[in-house]
Amino acid sequence: MSETRAALIVIDMQNGFINDRSRHVVRKVVELVERWEATGRPVVFTRYHNYPGSPFERLIHWSAVQGPPQTEIVPELAAHARRAQGIVDKTIYSYFSPEGAALAEHEGWTDLVFCGIATESCVLKSAVDAFERDLTPWLVVDACGSHGGEAAHDAGLLVARRFIGADQLVTVQEVVAG
Repeated sequence: MSETRAALIVIDMQNGFINDRSRHVVRKVVELVERWEATGRPVVFTRYHNYPGSPFERLIHWSAVQGPPQTEIVPELAAHARRAQGIVDKTIYSYFSPEGAALAEHEGWTDLVFCGIATESCVLKSAVDAFERDLTPWLVVDACGSHGGEAAHDAGLLVARRFIGADQLVTVQEVVAG
């Protein structure tokens, strides 16, 4: 991983995605963010915003995360988000909204390290989109989780191995050691 051209992308660590099946990941994301910040490398947070009539509401019949407090970054990460290089608000799965894509391009990042929620949707989609933009994605398996539970998380990791390569799935320890 390029030390000088890598950014940590913290996906959708919002109150609306934290439940009994995803709460465990908050501690690992905090650990990763703190250790990453200590290196002086950039951190970016994303915040998903659902809206009335969205495809999520119309097709999936999911209408959560449409406003505060569900859209707010979890309290354990709020201070980190305030000092991050950016917060990308989005209405899609991927980090690569126009704002996210422009930020990555402007900064010249070559490697994007993804963590957060949900492994099988927003984290996976962001990693695949990075791959398709000829960037090097890294997915931090122990700093990702799913409000859908362990089976959804495991399914996301299975698909990620096929889409971006098994070697791109790493642990917090591997990220901070290298």
